[in-house]
Amino acid sequence: MDKITRFSSCTVVLPGTDIDTDQIVPARFLTTTTRKGLGKALFADWRFDKSGALIPEFPLNAATAAGCEILVAGNNFGCGSSREHAPWALIDFGIRAVISTGIADIFRNNSLKNGLVPVIVDGATHRWLLEHPGAEVVVDVGERRIELPDGRAATFPLDAFARYCLMNGVDQLGYLLQQTGAITEFERNRPWKP
Repeated sequence: MDKITRFSSCTVVLPGTDIDTDQIVPARFLTTTTRKGLGKALFADWRFDKSGALIPEFPLNAATAAGCEILVAGNNFGCGSSREHAPWALIDFGIRAVISTGIADIFRNNSLKNGLVPVIVDGATHRWLLEHPGAEVVVDVGERRIELPDGRAATFPLDAFARYCLMNGVDQLGYLLQQTGAITEFERNRPWKP
């Protein structure tokens, strides 16, 4: 995954609460185990009508949403199933961070393992973001905070290991592989053998 330290982007707002992973990427698209190409399935039942045409009223279809890398979502985003395809679809679509007052635990963990920054903020900051779609926001992983265009900032929780992985562009397996030398040395020098 790509290193993420600090970036800025305009926001696209999807205010509904309890948006579950089946809405983020419907089950019929889960026939793949690759991460590429799932962006076209992102919110497929909300983005496209039955003929496959884009629904212009859906926020991600608006011209102003083009290039937005930050999704501001309603509370309890990513609830539902544990499908890892949900963060894959968001990332493939171009989203790098999701901001909400609540992000479901499994979705949050899957996001961190795949390079999508889950940002949980306080209610006042969230309300401001909902009321200002298109705002230019800075996400600073190193400082664990977002910066709003009016000069305010809000911190967000992010454990040290997840922060390290995001800033170094490695997942858990990548981190473990970085320790191969130390593991080999330990195995060679341990006093007991299996």
